Amino acid sequence: MRPDTPAENVDHTAEAARLERTAGLYPEDTEALLLRAAAHLELAGDRPTATKLYDRLLSSPEALDHPHLVRALKASNLWEYGHEAEARAIIDGVRTAAPRDPAPWVIVAEALESHDELEAAHDTFTEAVRLLLTDVPKPPQPTHPLLFGRHRVRRMLGRSHDEWDALADTVHSLPVSLDELHDPKRVWSLGSENPAELEAEILRLRAELGAYREALSRPFPVAILHWPATELTELLEAYPTLAEEYPSHEEHLTSIERALRELAASGTPNLGIVTGTVPSYEAFAASEGSSPGDATLLPQYATTLAARGRATAWPPQNGSNCWCGSGRTYAQCHGSTA
Repeated sequence: MRPDTPAENVDHTAEAARLERTAGLYPEDTEALLLRAAAHLELAGDRPTATKLYDRLLSSPEALDHPHLVRALKASNLWEYGHEAEARAIIDGVRTAAPRDPAPWVIVAEALESHDELEAAHDTFTEAVRLLLTDVPKPPQPTHPLLFGRHRVRRMLGRSHDEWDALADTVHSLPVSLDELHDPKRVWSLGSENPAELEAEILRLRAELGAYREALSRPFPVAILHWPATELTELLEAYPTLAEEYPSHEEHLTSIERALRELAASGTPNLGIVTGTVPSYEAFAASEGSSPGDATLLPQYATTLAARGRATAWPPQNGSNCWCGSGRTYAQCHGSTA
């Protein structure tokens, strides 16, 4: 279920409850599942309960994978229902911590921007891009919202272009320029009788909608199951009937890359890879009341791992290591094959 689905099309409260129950079944994925549950609660308008989920994560004895992200989300949510002072304190804490993950920066900067704190939003975006993009040859995709957000706020403040704005222009791929999208003096022509003005505004709105949809993305990528060599050996020793699915580890890796490229060529978006382990797979089979030797369980297992936030995006970013675990970059490994 997409957390951005309009409230009239889904029972967000029920979806949040389902995710909480799932977190009870998979404690290792509690953080990802409860963050999605909190998103559904925010969409349902139940912001106090969403805050309780953020507090539950932050007070957990288990170390969080993304503690700054949880704090940023909590701050943004608190501000929306009147707890401005607490939200500001958390935002200051996130900025002081200077996380290397762009997501918390985007959330706190946009929270400031949405409440007309444009100077503070600009300073936050600027801190983030300097921290994460100084001396970086090509900005990774997750950092693009930082550049776009900074550009947007600077246009509202009437600032002239600088080197970071120029960089934002280079990574912007939509047909309408950032200057036009972010022009604070843009005339909204939907009530105009001039067909040219109306058509131009429709094009701008389509571009904005495309950017918004791309930023949201789907939480459940189309994921292919990957077994590391040691796990595949253990799996086939325990369940030899699966040897038909996996003739060799090398063929297994080749088939993953081939399948993903075919899906990409067919236009399938948001592709990913999930890595399996034998204990996890056996537990999944038991929960389904089936034998792990049943090959029909494999795609269901992959989907379940993806739903639990275990997928990594494919293809990897430029310069990133290959998904297969070889230690080489993707371009030097499976990314180099035709």
